[in-house]
Amino acid sequence: MIKKLALVVAIVLMPLTGFAQITLDSKGIDPFEKGKLYLGASMSGLDLSYSGATEMNLGVDALVGYTIADNFMVYGTAGYNHSGLKYNYDRFSIGAGGRYYIVQNGLFLGANCKFIHANKSYNDVMPGVEIGYAYFISRTVTLEPSIYYQQSFKNHSDFSSVGLRIGIGIYLE
Repeated sequence: MIKKLALVVAIVLMPLTGFAQITLDSKGIDPFEKGKLYLGASMSGLDLSYSGATEMNLGVDALVGYTIADNFMVYGTAGYNHSGLKYNYDRFSIGAGGRYYIVQNGLFLGANCKFIHANKSYNDVMPGVEIGYAYFISRTVTLEPSIYYQQSFKNHSDFSSVGLRIGIGIYLE
């Protein structure tokens, strides 16, 4: 587990050690300025996350966000997660969150809260935090690796999780 976590941290922080990415385009437009619409999708799991209840994990999330102030975005999210081997369950989530972007290098900090429904009888509220990097592959499209932690209030030892999420984002005017 320690080796996996160290590898995840190294992968996420590697782009930060090269050079600071300039997030302003050639016209000086900031992609994180107030009034931008954000559409995103991400994939987590692939054995890059850990919780006490799972040995195999695969999840997908969709995000829709809006920058309410420069460098600060609020978003809604919906997701599906399949976990297997020990408990073998499907989990659906809906939630809301926010991100703060550090414009100089693309780094972002996030916090969220999700309502989780799994199988027929399991419901949980899970607040979470993440740190990630928005790497621009074009003027409006980003690749967004992040490390996240989700805290389960109902069963901390089995359902709280830490992992790596790989996403793609589109910033619209």
